[in-house]
Amino acid sequence: MSPPGQPVFSRIAIIGLGLIGGSIAFAARRTWPSTYVLAIDRRGVLREGLSRRAIDEAADDLSAVRGADLIVLAAPVRQNIALLRQVAPLAPPSAVVTDVGGTKRAIVEAAASLPQSVTFVGGHPLGGGARGGFEFATASLFGRRPWIFTPPDGEPGPAAREAVERLSAFVTGLGAYPTTMSAADHDRLLAVISHLPQLAATALMEVVGTTVAGKGLRLAGQGLVDTTRLASSPADVWRDICLTNADEIGRALDLLIERLSDLRSDLHRTEVIDAVFEQAAHWRVALMKGRE
Repeated sequence: MSPPGQPVFSRIAIIGLGLIGGSIAFAARRTWPSTYVLAIDRRGVLREGLSRRAIDEAADDLSAVRGADLIVLAAPVRQNIALLRQVAPLAPPSAVVTDVGGTKRAIVEAAASLPQSVTFVGGHPLGGGARGGFEFATASLFGRRPWIFTPPDGEPGPAAREAVERLSAFVTGLGAYPTTMSAADHDRLLAVISHLPQLAATALMEVVGTTVAGKGLRLAGQGLVDTTRLASSPADVWRDICLTNADEIGRALDLLIERLSDLRSDLHRTEVIDAVFEQAAHWRVALMKGRE
């Protein structure tokens, strides 16, 4: 562990300077000003990163990670898996490699086939925004939000345990609350609390928009605005999440479809409507506890 005030990781390489990657850069530099942050992305994004002083160095080649002690894969899920295989032979033996993808089983499985000299721990910060991209990155994105780590399956070795400890200290410094679980448990849980709400909000906005069009939307109240906030999320991120967690998302969707079908059949039964609203209000209170 690092002494108080000293960076947990002195040199960070972030591959993908979008909303999450950019926010990690901003937050790390805010907490530890001496941290050296390198980013690999498209030239236009890197120019903006340099101009906003989120990063110290811009690179367009993965070989730039050779000097890093933390390598963060911050691209969409399937791209991160490909990047992991490319970065593995370049990463210093002392480096920790992590990712920020919304599903974990696929990348943890891919990491299991890498040489033992590569220390990879899956990661997922549960702090995001309705819109992606570096322009929306902010140092406060992870404040008081969970950050899940998924160590290798089975009993983690000394290198993995130390990596989890260092990563936990790092994200605590960024303002997040670290926790650990298996990749399978992560994907099962997130399918319900994250992936299902995203798809439900997106489908709802599509149905409403195509049904009433522009003139009708101008009459909509704040309820529709609040409920469909997630509908602005970028498709490229969610495409990969759906592909790599289709089984768990399918089960979550089945539960929602079943409940909606029941409601469709019981619209004239006031006791059923009352019960649904009562239960939803109860769980909404539980959801908001400590957030307001």
